[in-house]
Amino acid sequence: MKFYSTNNTDLRVGFKEAVFNSMPQDKGLYMPVEIPRLDDKFLNNLDQYTLPEIAFHVAQNLLGDDIPSDDLKAIIQDAINFYAPVVKLEENVYVLELFHGPSLAFKDFGARFMSRIMSYFLEEGEKQLDVLVATSGDTGGAVALGFLGVPNTRVTILYPKGKVSQIQELQLTTNGQNIRALEIDGTFDDCQALVKQAFTDQELNEKFRLTSANSINIARLIPQTFYYFNAYAQLLREGINKVFFAVPSGNFGNIGAGLLAWKMGLPVEQFIAATNANDTVPEFLKTGVYQPKPSVATLSNAMDVGNPSNWVRIADLFKENPEALKKLIVGYTYSDEETLQSIEAISKEYNYIACPHTAIAWKALKAYQQGHDAKDTAGVFLSTAHPCKFPDVFTQEQADKIDIPEQVTALEKKAHHATSLGTSFEEFKGYLLNNA
Repeated sequence: MKFYSTNNTDLRVGFKEAVFNSMPQDKGLYMPVEIPRLDDKFLNNLDQYTLPEIAFHVAQNLLGDDIPSDDLKAIIQDAINFYAPVVKLEENVYVLELFHGPSLAFKDFGARFMSRIMSYFLEEGEKQLDVLVATSGDTGGAVALGFLGVPNTRVTILYPKGKVSQIQELQLTTNGQNIRALEIDGTFDDCQALVKQAFTDQELNEKFRLTSANSINIARLIPQTFYYFNAYAQLLREGINKVFFAVPSGNFGNIGAGLLAWKMGLPVEQFIAATNANDTVPEFLKTGVYQPKPSVATLSNAMDVGNPSNWVRIADLFKENPEALKKLIVGYTYSDEETLQSIEAISKEYNYIACPHTAIAWKALKAYQQGHDAKDTAGVFLSTAHPCKFPDVFTQEQADKIDIPEQVTALEKKAHHATSLGTSFEEFKGYLLNNA
């Protein structure tokens, strides 16, 4: 499979180069030249396949001969070794739980697959791979665990000071080995800007072999399609063949993966982009004007993105028919107060505790159902993180319902370390050069 840049459709690179370079020098994002449509026999019989089998079939169709079948199977079996159940809460309301991986967030799908792909492509004697990643909360923890101990790699995580939860920060700062954390006195957008600028800095690229573990890396996006297909497979087993997805959206990689799955033939009726106060995309869907803005801090911190990187990919998917994009995606945006109200409503109605991001997706799903006749269609909202990662948002009654996983208890006993930096690129560049 060949890939082009969203800023240069004539460019052609292989999967390995797209993974290791992560972002073209023209500052676009890589996209597959051809998006294969999966055959109807596979799609209509998804319920007969396991998650690893679905993942292999989807990845093989996208990647072609870039990785031999047996090697790709082994990578997927190792990376996607946890489950992602669809749980019914009421008639036509389901939650897709994506927090059963080691970092307790949906990012485990992308981070574990990508780290193993990079390890597979790394050849003995090659220059060390320096992975730069900006995180608004969950990405960093998933990437840290995905790459921890992987030979010939080093990961530098940038996170916004005071804007991630305590457990998220522990997941970033307690790893040691080949993982280091930088606490940036700014926003996620500042962190993301530093990482993007590093990729186009000539001196840094001459000294280091830089790559990204953010969702700008195509190896993060591909495995996120797996759980959309797998969710549909679970619904087919219940006799349901019509579905719409409500997706908590920040950098828009998650919903971008869903749209890629749709392009490959997954029969999705509607996608709902559910955001917090950082409403750049919902505003665009209403007005037709795409206007990035500075991000603002909210309770759903992983979605605090004012200039979503992956929107260019979504626009590229629909470049030949922009109106189809506005029909397939609707946007909803909610305040912190509405988020807390949703957490309480979900707790009372279903005896279920949802993280702030998940609660926003649920509220958007319910709003969509009220405004549309979708009686024969299952609404699935994505639960992107375990609620234990956000202890400060819950009442005591809600908190008492949360089962704390063992890995969280273990984190609190570990030593943690982070280096504090400002938002200046020169300061960040100096850190990289002085800590080579």
